[in-house]
Amino acid sequence: MMLKQNKKDVKNESAKKAGLKSKFGLLSLLVLIFVVLVVLNLTPIAIVVATRKIPIYCVERTDNAVALTFDAAWGADKTEQILDICKKNDVKVTFFLVGFWTEKYPQLVKRIYDEGHAIGTHSETHPKMTTLSLSKQAEELNGSIKKIVDVTGGKVRLFRPPFGDYNNSVIETASGLGLSTIQWSVDSLDWKGLSGRDIAARVLKAKAGDIILCHNNSDHIVDALPVIIQGLKDKGLKLVTVEELIYYENYYVDHTGKQIKNNTNVD
Repeated sequence: MMLKQNKKDVKNESAKKAGLKSKFGLLSLLVLIFVVLVVLNLTPIAIVVATRKIPIYCVERTDNAVALTFDAAWGADKTEQILDICKKNDVKVTFFLVGFWTEKYPQLVKRIYDEGHAIGTHSETHPKMTTLSLSKQAEELNGSIKKIVDVTGGKVRLFRPPFGDYNNSVIETASGLGLSTIQWSVDSLDWKGLSGRDIAARVLKAKAGDIILCHNNSDHIVDALPVIIQGLKDKGLKLVTVEELIYYENYYVDHTGKQIKNNTNVD
């Protein structure tokens, strides 16, 4: 009986020692990592942020510029009216076009371009880009770009991911094709069937540097648009295209998605 008890005590003691060694090993590893980070003047958070790529949600501006954008994928019956309103109010906006929309409505694409609005790609078939291989991502972008260029003859410099869905590979693929990946900082939620008044109320919260998301075929966008344009002007804001709003060199994008010039002299 005594022998069994001694064996049990030995086992317990061995287990305790093993546990202490494991804890000591883990503590030593954590201390080593901390020392390396201190030497490199980094923090774990900084490492994560440094490896995560972020698209442009808004831009640091001091000139009161904002950009109004329209995603076009599923319909076109309100697009002529949107263009008429923009022309009447002498404002330029940005359209992000899906490839099959461009193919179906080339006359509208041509009018958008000819009237001075910016055009970006919204992919070829509106997929979740993060679910695609790198080659498929490139196909989605190249296919839609080609259709836009074939109609307009102009260069495509902007990309908005369908569903706002992105990761590092999506941004890197777009960048490799000369595209700036664009999100939004003000969401009109027009696709939810909001009234024109409610859409305008959301958009008129915009401030300098904001990128505003709308859709070309939402239920009440035509009612909201004149109110939006006049309301932004009344706030002293200037409507420009996304191409005019963003920077193409000497900038960084902070953790919130704000694009900032590296020097202190912001436009």
